Amino acid sequence: MSISFDKALGIHEKALGFRAQRAEVLANNIANADTPNYKARDLEFSKVLEAQTEKTRTGGHFALNMTNSRHIEAEGLGNGDESLMYRTPMQPSIDQNTVDAQLEQSNYAENAVGFQASFTLLNSKFKGLVSALRGE
Repeated sequence: MSISFDKALGIHEKALGFRAQRAEVLANNIANADTPNYKARDLEFSKVLEAQTEKTRTGGHFALNMTNSRHIEAEGLGNGDESLMYRTPMQPSIDQNTVDAQLEQSNYAENAVGFQASFTLLNSKFKGLVSALRGE
């Protein structure tokens, strides 16, 4: 009997990847808080979830026409900027920078808590799998 890691780990594996990617985007916003004309960006969980659901529905591959047998499958595409959105500022600054440092820091902290929760759940799933394999 084989173990399907997709079924065993659930959505937590994808959530961990999303949280890591969002942390990078938020850190980039914080780093550019004083850069003129910088536009704050963020990842929207619902958009990422929708893209992953569509990817799962199509069997993990995007439907592309392959006109030659040597063409490479398009697996892994679609995790790019389609879910990366510009944030609408509450109070735009004079230099057209849309970063609100306090908002970015609170979003970063919230994201870190979510990352830790997903990591803890994945860790417990792996411990359960290991104990099942050992027959404990």
